[in-house]
Amino acid sequence: MLPYSRRKSGNMQSRNNAAKLSVLFALAACALLFAYPTGAAFAAYPERLVKIVVPFAPGGGTDVVARTLAQEMSKDLGVSVIIENKPGAGTIIGTQSVATSAPDGYTLLMGTFANAVNPSLQAKLPYDAHGDFAAVALVARSFNLVVVNPASPIKSIADLVAAAKAEPEKLSYGTYGTGTSAHLAGELFKHMAKVNLTTVPYKGAAPAITDLLGGQIQVMFTTVASAASLVESGQLRAIAVTSAERSPAFPQLPTVSEAGVLGYAAEAWYGVYAPAKTPPEIIDRLNKSAAKAVQSDAFKKLGVNEGLVMVAEPPEALDKYFLREEARWRQVIKDAGIKPE
Repeated sequence: MLPYSRRKSGNMQSRNNAAKLSVLFALAACALLFAYPTGAAFAAYPERLVKIVVPFAPGGGTDVVARTLAQEMSKDLGVSVIIENKPGAGTIIGTQSVATSAPDGYTLLMGTFANAVNPSLQAKLPYDAHGDFAAVALVARSFNLVVVNPASPIKSIADLVAAAKAEPEKLSYGTYGTGTSAHLAGELFKHMAKVNLTTVPYKGAAPAITDLLGGQIQVMFTTVASAASLVESGQLRAIAVTSAERSPAFPQLPTVSEAGVLGYAAEAWYGVYAPAKTPPEIIDRLNKSAAKAVQSDAFKKLGVNEGLVMVAEPPEALDKYFLREEARWRQVIKDAGIKPE
């Protein structure tokens, strides 16, 4: 048998080791707690104001959609949901600000068509278009109208194709902003219809429409918001929609595809993103809130005014849609010879 002093020393050593292990286990548990908050912590979300960053100036179509979404989501979440406009650099400034935000569900991004084309238009982005974001919800899809001057002899897509082939390079179309949905819709049309339209760039839809009304250009692929009232008043003639299916807002208009350019489709879209590593429970809560928001009367009215098709699909659907759009427009940009900036 060991002497008492040695037994006592051994017991003390064992107790010291046990105490050290207890401290280590406690620290490990705390680390896990902070890394993976409990269900109770998630249940408390949101506890404060939620911000949606819109990478455009106030007043445009994306801003209108985001503000309507924020208004409806705030009712469901029980906290204020506000819009922060951060325009600049073709949406890059606002998008980057979200990529570097805390992944806690309190800073979100209203993603658009620009998110899918910027990787092909920019030689280098200050963020990873895939790795720095977590998809929340594909909210809505939109389309452009193909419009001409009402005095124009062009009354259909077939007329437009025939006129462009009869006098190559004489016809021109107005666009605003390299890589916008209106610009690339026109480039896709040129490629698929095998015609050559001269591209005339403008600083916005309004001056382009002014020149269309004045006869300086012959056609535009433009947003519903910019042209619908002019079409309704007879100041512009719409000859087709660029979506894959006819629009309930313009049921009388054929799609470009059914009017003769088989397979043509060009859409704008709106999707909500959070910073990467946002907990899945928070993503799920936000997705459910967005899905509820687009069923509201406010969104139904917006759908008519802006030509939107409400979607409210889960994060996985937005990821797949984004990848398809990115690949498709990368090819269009390459075929059109548009060089990265």
